[in-house]
Amino acid sequence: QVPLVESGGGLVQSGGSLRLSCAASGSWFSRYIMRWYRQSPGKQRELVAGITSGDTTNYAESVKGRFIISRDNAKNTVSLQMDSLKPEDTAVYYCNAYDPRLSRTYWGDGTLVTVSA
Repeated sequence: QVPLVESGGGLVQSGGSLRLSCAASGSWFSRYIMRWYRQSPGKQRELVAGITSGDTTNYAESVKGRFIISRDNAKNTVSLQMDSLKPEDTAVYYCNAYDPRLSRTYWGDGTLVTVSA
C-alpha cells in the first residue's frame, strides 16, 4: 500500500484559487505516475490532470490553462494549482498513484473543493 493524503480543499468564490497537495509514503514515489481525479455528485469520476515520472503533464480540456500539476520527488508530493475556479469545478478531488513496475494503483480519500457562484 502507498498511503496518499490529500489536503488543501475548501470553499472558494468563483474566480478564486486553491492549491491541492498530496503526500505519499514509500521509497518509489519518483517512478509513479501521479494523477488528480474529481467526482461531482451524480457524475462519474473524471481525470483532471496527470504527471509522469519524467514530468510530462496532461490535462482535461475543461481545466487547461487554469490548473497546473507539479511534483516534488524529494518531498514525495504532487500538487494541483487551481486558478480561475468555476462552480462546475466543485467536486471531491482524489489523488491517484500508479506504479508501472508493479501495475498497481493507489487512491487517497479525497478532499472537497466547493466553488461558490
